[in-house]
Amino acid sequence: MLKAKLVLDRDFAVGRVDPRIYGSFAEHLGRCIYGGVYEPGHPTADEQGFRRDVLELVRGLDVPVVRYPGGNFVSGFNWEDSVGPAELRPRRLDLAWKVTEPNAVGMHEFYDWCKKAGSEMMYSINLGTRGAEAARDVVEYANHKGGSKFSDMRIANGKKEPMGIRLWCLGNEMDGRWQMESKTAYEYGRRANEAAKMMKWVDPSIELVTCGSSAFDMPTFGDWELQMLDECYENVDYVSLHRYYGNPDGDTASFLGSTADLDAFIRTVASICDAVKGKKHSRKRLHLSFDEWNVSYHSDHSGRNRELREKYRWGEELPILEDVYTFEDALLDGCILNTFLRNADRVRIACLAQLVNAIAPILTRKNGGAWAQTIYWPISYTSRYGRGVSLKPVLTSPEYECKRFGSVSMVDASAVLRDDGTVALFVVNRSLEEDIDLELDLRAFGDLSVREHVMLRNDDLKAVNTEEEPDNVKPVKGPGAVPEDGVLHAKLPRTTWNMYLLG
Repeated sequence: MLKAKLVLDRDFAVGRVDPRIYGSFAEHLGRCIYGGVYEPGHPTADEQGFRRDVLELVRGLDVPVVRYPGGNFVSGFNWEDSVGPAELRPRRLDLAWKVTEPNAVGMHEFYDWCKKAGSEMMYSINLGTRGAEAARDVVEYANHKGGSKFSDMRIANGKKEPMGIRLWCLGNEMDGRWQMESKTAYEYGRRANEAAKMMKWVDPSIELVTCGSSAFDMPTFGDWELQMLDECYENVDYVSLHRYYGNPDGDTASFLGSTADLDAFIRTVASICDAVKGKKHSRKRLHLSFDEWNVSYHSDHSGRNRELREKYRWGEELPILEDVYTFEDALLDGCILNTFLRNADRVRIACLAQLVNAIAPILTRKNGGAWAQTIYWPISYTSRYGRGVSLKPVLTSPEYECKRFGSVSMVDASAVLRDDGTVALFVVNRSLEEDIDLELDLRAFGDLSVREHVMLRNDDLKAVNTEEEPDNVKPVKGPGAVPEDGVLHAKLPRTTWNMYLLG
């Protein structure tokens, strides 16, 4: 059996984990909102039309923040359309997804849903077709106590107390040609800066996320961040990063090694932020918001999304981007979360895209059931157990060769020192063939033992969960670890995700 060694120490602290790295994303896209979280008439629907079965699954993810309402959708969105009596709200053509938006769910309704889910709303503003004035107005509407035009409008619409939305996104993917009124870096940076100034003048307590380039491999990447931040650095708090991974060619070894790309992406954007900081002689340090991330390729690869968009153009609740996730997708999502934890000093926010139906950990059937996809489980356990101080795992592991990234460590790991003194360890064996004996050197913590070991495994990398078989891929109790000469030995079966709680 192959061997690996992992050493942990209290002094190897990366930084405190911001719980918002376990956030999610709910866009007015496909069946995420309509037919997902919201389905009046469903047997489990509450008095507002929200599905209780979906809410129960969302609570199981312990999602601290949900980005809303987009996404590409937001670049043509008028926030005023989504408030006031629902029956008086306009129906709009959504040019992002070529559907009709009924505005039945708006700011007030989604705010209420977030409270039911135990989450906070991360609100995105339109910096595509609109600008600083609308950005100022929506902050006043949501957060000002009263006595002004828009705060009084909120009160008249039934919400006396301010919503207190603390986290705001300054547009979405503004360098993308697919975006309504996409911008150059200078154009966007100027617009973001003016919006940020006015928004913080209304409410100085808010935090703002500015748009980084849409992807690591965009031709604009790098230069976009430099130019954009040169215009707005002092008035924003985070730079957004978006990253999706896929395995359309069946190269599982490279697919599971994708976090090599992710690590490089994070380091590069952080270094650009610091370069602008140095140029401006600033004392302010920007952090990173990975406000879109996931595996996304299944439905696009099949061509189903194109067919549905053409067939049901300007319809509602199109079942697009409904990727059915495999066991290997769950392994990669576990590795992605490990990467965020290892970079907890810079990555403070991360939003899994998305939450329900559209590239999501939860799927639903209209008038039917709701179930957890394979990716639900590593996300759920890491969110619930991975809170505290991230520790740098000093790892010695065998490697394997893959086409895209060269040599990749077979073992991928992260660790968190929890506030109760226990240690949560998240480990993936990426080897497609080999079990690994992992030696855990935890002597700096005294006499630790395994309180809990949860394992996600399946002999079929392409295994999925369905409404009929929702537990096909589900965590099971693991064998724990064996103490020997002051260390613990844990057997990692090939292609498994593992969570150890040590105390």
